[in-house]
Amino acid sequence: MMNTKRTIVFLIEYDGTNYSGWQSQKNSVSVQETIENALKEVTKLNLHIVGAGRTDAGVHARGQVAHCRIDKRFPIPEHKITSAVNSALPPDVRILDAKLTDKPFHATKDAIARQYSYYIHTKESVFLRNYSLYVPFAINERELFECAKVFWGEHNFSAFAKKNPSTKNYTCIIETSNWEKISNFQYKYTIKANRFVYGLIRSLIGVMLDVARNRRTIQEVEKALKEGTKKFQNPLSKACGLYFEKVFYPEKINFFKKIL
Repeated sequence: MMNTKRTIVFLIEYDGTNYSGWQSQKNSVSVQETIENALKEVTKLNLHIVGAGRTDAGVHARGQVAHCRIDKRFPIPEHKITSAVNSALPPDVRILDAKLTDKPFHATKDAIARQYSYYIHTKESVFLRNYSLYVPFAINERELFECAKVFWGEHNFSAFAKKNPSTKNYTCIIETSNWEKISNFQYKYTIKANRFVYGLIRSLIGVMLDVARNRRTIQEVEKALKEGTKKFQNPLSKACGLYFEKVFYPEKINFFKKIL
């Protein structure tokens, strides 16, 4: 017999191409809604899941974590949750693992860091168009790689994040910010921080690419970051290249350490 209050913790991957993002919205199909519908189909219960990060439309995830509160009515044993829910999901959303716990756990509030990656390619490809940003100009690798270092450490990112009335604090501690070349025409950016504010990563990608094509200087970026105001415009990079890679939790509640 199950306890009256337990929590399922999910590890999820999804292709965000056909979704309005993680969070449920009116008149659009979200990843959250899709999983909740699958849960209802296999359990006949109205269950609510909470994700560790609210990815935007078109953003992908390899390691999204979510939790769901359940009670004794939940009919599926732990070892069958993953296969049962996947049987009701479309092929672009997958539960990688599911754990039942009696420990207090909140996917969002308990997270201590999150990591994202962003992919770009400089050779046009029909196979990459939904999973990487095509950059139709020459890239100055040295400037691109150096600009990423500007964001290391603790900064107020109000000059770069999209304005959101609900955001009161724009300070983030960036632990990792670096580019690597992964093929003759592909690059990968990795960023890890204690928190992210709305639109920050795609804005940083946009400004770094402007530096890489000699439209901006690293000194301009440093000045904007230091002063908290940006006196130039840069494009917000497309969502297709962005991936929610993993969530970090304290050791005692890190359910998927071996997988991630």
